[in-house]
Amino acid sequence: MNDTRMTLTFQDRVIILIGTAHVSRDSIEEVRQIIQEVGPDMVCVELDKGRYQSLIEKETWEQLDVVKVFKEGKGFLLIANLVLSSFQRRMGAELGVKPGEEMKTAVETAITLGIPYALCDREVQLTLRRAWARCGLWNKCKLLASLLSSAFSTEQLSEAEIENLKNRSELDDMMSALSDYLPPVKETLIDERDRYLAAHIWTSGRGGKQVAVVGAGHMQGIKAHLEKIASGEAGEDVSDLEAIPQQKVFSKIAGWIIPALIVALIILGFLRAGVGVSLTMLLRWALLNGSLAALGTLLALGHPLSMAVSFFGAPIATINPFIGVGLFSGITQVTLRKPRVSDTQTLSEDVTTLKGIYRNRITRALLVFFLSSLGGALGNFISIPSLASLLVK
Repeated sequence: MNDTRMTLTFQDRVIILIGTAHVSRDSIEEVRQIIQEVGPDMVCVELDKGRYQSLIEKETWEQLDVVKVFKEGKGFLLIANLVLSSFQRRMGAELGVKPGEEMKTAVETAITLGIPYALCDREVQLTLRRAWARCGLWNKCKLLASLLSSAFSTEQLSEAEIENLKNRSELDDMMSALSDYLPPVKETLIDERDRYLAAHIWTSGRGGKQVAVVGAGHMQGIKAHLEKIASGEAGEDVSDLEAIPQQKVFSKIAGWIIPALIVALIILGFLRAGVGVSLTMLLRWALLNGSLAALGTLLALGHPLSMAVSFFGAPIATINPFIGVGLFSGITQVTLRKPRVSDTQTLSEDVTTLKGIYRNRITRALLVFFLSSLGGALGNFISIPSLASLLVK
C-alpha cells in the first residue's frame, strides 16, 4: 500500500502531508487534485528559493564563474551538485517528467486558487556543504564514488518502480541502506531536513488547514517532528541547521600529517645518511607526487601547460594543505581553454555522459581539477613507504 497522504490534526490546525516521488506523473495529478479538493489556507512545498527559480525558469549556468569556484575551494561541491542534478534529470527524462514538477504544480495550483504558499526546504547548497563538512576523507570518497556511479549508470527505472518509491517498505529499505553506507550523509540529507521542513511547515501557518507537499521519504520524519513541536517537546528554531559544522581538532590537523611525515623522513635521511640521501628522497617524492598529478591531468585530456602546472604545483600544494594542486591545474585549464557560451547552455546534459564531460570545457576543467588532485594525493601516499625504504638501506 502506498502511504502518499497523511492527515495530522492538532489543536488549532490540520496539516495534510502529501508524499511524492519527484519524477512521478501520478504525484503531479495527486497534488493538484488534493489541493483543489481541500482548499487549504496554506500550501507548503519541499523547495528552497533557488530550486523554485530553476523550476520556473530555464536552468542556466551562464553566470557560473569556474575560477571563483576553484578559488573558494568549492570544486568538489560543484561536481557533486552537477552529478546529483543530472541524475535526477536523466531519471525524469526516461518517464517524460521533469524532477520537481509536482512541487511546481503545487505552487501553480495554489496561485490559481489564490492560496498563499511557502517554500519550506533548506537551501540546497547549504545542505550539500553541511553533508560534505560532516564527512571524513573515506566517506567523501564513498560519496563521490556513489554519485559518479549513479551519473553513469545505464539502469532504467520503470514508472511502476518510481511509484514504488512512495511505498513505506521500499523507503525503509532505502533509508536503512543509506544509513549503513553513509551515516553522516543520511543524517544531513534526510534527518536534518525532516526537522527543518517540519519547523518551517509549522511556522508558515497559524491555524486552519495546511497542505504540505514533500518527498515520500520525509513523511514519517516530518510527522514525528511536527508532533514534538505541537506538544512543546521541541522548538521551532532550526537556525543550528543553517550553519556549517566546525571542523574537529583531528580534521584540522589531518591535512598537516602527510606533509609533516614527508618532511620528517627527508630530515631523518639527512641526519642519518647525509645530503646525498636526503636529496635523493626529495627528488623521488617530487617525481612521484608531480608525475601522478600530471598523469591525472593527462587522463582528463588537459592542456599541456595544465599538465606542467600539475607536475610542478603538486609538491607545493602538498607542503601547504590549505591549497590543492587542483586549484593550480583547474585555473590554468580554464584560463587556457575558456568556457564557451555553448558549454554553459549544455552543461546539464553534458555531465550525464563521458563524451559530454570531455567535450564541455567546464566539465573538462572540473575533471582536470579532480584527477590532478587525486593523482597528487596518491603520489603522496606512495612516496611515504618509498622514502622510508631509503632509510633502511
